[in-house]
Amino acid sequence: MPPKTQTIYGSGAETAKTDLLVAGLDSMSVDYSATQLQMLLSYLNMLERWNKAYNLTAVRDPMQMIPLHLLDSLSLLPHIESCETIIDVGTGPGLPGIPLAIMNPGKSFTLLDSNGKKTRFLFQVISELKLNNAIEVNKRVEQYHPALTFDTVLSRAFSSIPDMLSNCRHLAANETCFMAMKGKNPESELSQLKKDYMVSNMCRLEVPGVVGERHLVKIKITAGSNH
Repeated sequence: MPPKTQTIYGSGAETAKTDLLVAGLDSMSVDYSATQLQMLLSYLNMLERWNKAYNLTAVRDPMQMIPLHLLDSLSLLPHIESCETIIDVGTGPGLPGIPLAIMNPGKSFTLLDSNGKKTRFLFQVISELKLNNAIEVNKRVEQYHPALTFDTVLSRAFSSIPDMLSNCRHLAANETCFMAMKGKNPESELSQLKKDYMVSNMCRLEVPGVVGERHLVKIKITAGSNH
């Protein structure tokens, strides 16, 4: 685990951010190019800058944003290898969608949030980083009715898994995988699942520099259930 770091000012701050991010990526065995590394750092700097004015995240220190936001998001990389069309519901300032889109240029990401400040930030990020595989949508999930469904519905933000499934069902086809990022093992939430859904996998996510528990729950629609 990386050592706790004091907030550093001046040009040394960029070196410290780079070193911490590289150490985390290497610890997680993430393959990345120099361009992708720079894009992650550019996104981090934009998030830090906009956060001062628009309060996009409660995490203020960029050295904490690296494990809590960037590396936490990228812990999903092995789990989306077979996915192609992904919607990140309640993405906020683009978590986990933006880091995942940077690392997966061949996959399509839709970043959905009802907060206009956050989607304006996302528009700026997508424009500046030239992320051709991501779009931002400023709508409530219930009001968003895309022409095509998604093979993966992902969320880091929903308060409960039953709420996520209920509110996002119209975004999914029968083969769609729902992925919910949670803290502790959400046993009580899973006990409330309707018979239309089944847990296909649950695993613990290991994130360098993050002390608390992180879990990913994958849920499938059971055969024969209807919209």
